Amino acid sequence: MAPRVPRAAASGVTAPRLTPVRLENLTDVAEPDFQRGGRYDGARYSRVAADGLDLGGADFIDCEFRGAAFNEAQLRGSTFRDCILVELYAPVFLAARSTWREVEIRNARLGSAELHESGWQSVRIDGGKLDFLNLRGAKLTDVLISDCIINELDLGSAIGTRVALKNCTIGSLDFTGAKLQDFDIRGTELRGISGLGSLGGVIIDDVQLALLAPLLAAHVGLKVL
Repeated sequence: MAPRVPRAAASGVTAPRLTPVRLENLTDVAEPDFQRGGRYDGARYSRVAADGLDLGGADFIDCEFRGAAFNEAQLRGSTFRDCILVELYAPVFLAARSTWREVEIRNARLGSAELHESGWQSVRIDGGKLDFLNLRGAKLTDVLISDCIINELDLGSAIGTRVALKNCTIGSLDFTGAKLQDFDIRGTELRGISGLGSLGGVIIDDVQLALLAPLLAAHVGLKVL
C-alpha cells in the first residue's frame, strides 16, 4: 500500500514546519529585574508587569510568560527563543527588529503591535485579538497564525515562506511589495486586501477567489459586462 500523503503536500502546498516548544525545570521568578540588554534564561514569569521599561536588546531564552504586560515597553532588537507567552497584554507593543525563534504565543491581547523588520522562525500564534499587526519588512519562515482576530495586518515588503493564516478574521490585509512562497490563507475571512500585485505565492480557497475576483479584474484592467 502506498504511504498516505498529507493533504497539504498532495496539493503542492508546503505547510509551516513547526517545532513544539518544550520547557522543563523552569525557575519561578515573581519580581524580575528586567533591564536593557539583559539575558534571561530558564524562567517562568506569572502576571509580571514590564510596562514602559527599556528592554532593547534583551535576550529571553527558554522562558515562559503567563499574563505578562509589556505596554509601551521598548523591545527593539530583543530576542525571544524557545519561549511560550500566554495572555500577553500590551495596548502598545514596541518590538521592531526583534527576533522570534521557536516561540508559541497564545491568546494575546495587543493593540498596536510594532514588529516591523523583525525576524520570525518557527512561530505559532494561537487565538487572541490584535488591533494592528505591523510586520512591514519582516522575514517570516514557518509561521502559523490561527483563530485570531486582526483588524489590520501590514505585510508590506515582508518576506514570507511557509506561512499559514488559519481560521482568522482580518479586517484589512496589505501585501504591497511582499515576496511570498507557500503563504496559505485558506479558511481565513478577509474584509479588505491591498497589494494585489504581490499575491504570487499566496494560496486561497474557492470562496476567497470569488470575493477577490472583482478586485483582481480591476487590478489588471478587465471589464466584466
